[in-house]
Amino acid sequence: MSTTNPLSSLGGALGSSSSSGTTSGTGLGQGINVQQFVQFAVANQTAAITALQTQQTSLGSQNTELGTINTDLATLGSAAAALSDPLGALSAEAATSSNSTVVSATASGVATAGSHSVVVTSLATTSSYYSNIPADSTLAAGSFQIQVGTNAPATVTVDSTNNTLSALAASINSQNIGVNASVIQDSTGSRLALVSASSGAPGDLTISGSYTGLNFTKAATGLNAVLSVDNVLISSASNTVSSVINGVTLNLGSASPNGAPVTVNVSPDTAQATAAINAFVSAYNTVIGDINTQFNVASDGSGGGPLESDNSLRDAQSQLLGAISYSISGNNGAVNLASIGVNLNDDGTLSVDSGALGTALSSNYAGVQNLLQNNTTGFSQNLSNVINNITAPGSGVLTLDAQSLTSTAQDLNQQITDLQTALAAQELNLTSVYSTVNATLQELPLLESQITQQLASVG
Repeated sequence: MSTTNPLSSLGGALGSSSSSGTTSGTGLGQGINVQQFVQFAVANQTAAITALQTQQTSLGSQNTELGTINTDLATLGSAAAALSDPLGALSAEAATSSNSTVVSATASGVATAGSHSVVVTSLATTSSYYSNIPADSTLAAGSFQIQVGTNAPATVTVDSTNNTLSALAASINSQNIGVNASVIQDSTGSRLALVSASSGAPGDLTISGSYTGLNFTKAATGLNAVLSVDNVLISSASNTVSSVINGVTLNLGSASPNGAPVTVNVSPDTAQATAAINAFVSAYNTVIGDINTQFNVASDGSGGGPLESDNSLRDAQSQLLGAISYSISGNNGAVNLASIGVNLNDDGTLSVDSGALGTALSSNYAGVQNLLQNNTTGFSQNLSNVINNITAPGSGVLTLDAQSLTSTAQDLNQQITDLQTALAAQELNLTSVYSTVNATLQELPLLESQITQQLASVG
């Protein structure tokens, strides 16, 4: 920082005050406005600091916008990864039933496309017992056995701690023997109900023993479901059958009317694929939209964003547009995004032709899947590589851009700090000098009077 001659500044300020009147009342006998003269003396230094602070604010805005775009790119990267995921939406399968009342179905990503014939002969049932209405609310002491399927019988003891229906139900439930006990009521009274915790033959209940406190009646026998899948006879302890068709779960609802077969079709889940592609398009449009905002400068120079002169961002924009135009050959016609109904607009954004996309998915699903998922030549892999080139730590074009902005901001901050420190010291020095001048000016009239008096006495 250059030094300022306090007296030179003072002379300049006094000169300007005499012509403009901005410091009227300043002069002999009245002193000067010390703070005003100090501010005048350091005006250039203050302006230099203000200019640096303006640059610092601009860099902060650029960093903020760049951070937003990097966040957008991370979201786009996730959307691209979802398209290429071998267990993701484009690998999902959907199962449909010609009669969902009899059997409905769901499929996982490991299911294989195909058609299956299912005939449900009978559903799995759950075993249960109920007791008589006891003559007395207090049950007699004794014991009985409950057997679940082929498991060892469990003994239930009735004594003074559980000799009511509700206490006995709680006691049985606490034994965790595979039975749910409860008290049921109707117009005739209360009974103890026992229902197996599992369906089918493995959960069939047997109650035995010579307990005289209650008599039990078997309400339902646990039977396995009987069905055939592609003419193969199946017995299932549950009405949810998941081990017959790989990756497909059958949910049995009723027996097949007149033994009529139900067709279960397994095919690619086009709904999930469509949703994933639309999510990708949305993520891409967000990135391009935010980049475009930085460069939308009108002919009169208005508009644009803090990064409108950032060549690194223009490079990133160019790389993304190149990635969107990526093409392969052959693949039954699914060679680029446009061939599957995803079109590039004039502003660089994408739009989805839902009709064309639906046609591509229904007529050439394998081609669409290969275009998007191939781990060497696929669109998603190429886009992921481009995003990595843009954002990779230590080497990505926008990563280096952000590092440069941060470094420049730190340098500016240090310059501002140094200048402010020097300015504070200079202001302190000038305040001392001008305070002395002020005191001298205020004393001059008295000194003049004293000299005049002395001269008069001599004369």
